[in-house]
Amino acid sequence: MYFYYVYILKCSDDSYYTGITSNLDKRINEHKLGKYKNCYTYKRRPIEVKFYETFNDVLQAIYFEKKIKKWTRAKKEALINRNFNMLQILAECRNATHYKYIDK
Repeated sequence: MYFYYVYILKCSDDSYYTGITSNLDKRINEHKLGKYKNCYTYKRRPIEVKFYETFNDVLQAIYFEKKIKKWTRAKKEALINRNFNMLQILAECRNATHYKYIDK
């Protein structure tokens, strides 16, 4: 059985990088050593692993990675801190035209 990992790194410039891999230890070492000069993390080393999640299905892992990449910094930090209540609050729609704000 194969495992896939979605991970979040904190870079030296205080930004977050989200990635996916099938070999977490190898990929983290590649980031730390700067194996790929065109990689986002190359000029932002050192990096620190802040979060990772394991998946059995590569499609679920890809979906989760793409979802996280669109999140705000606050949502990523709530996930990193495993603060699921805050994550839920940050995920709620605050648009005035949202159905839950319309008088019935």
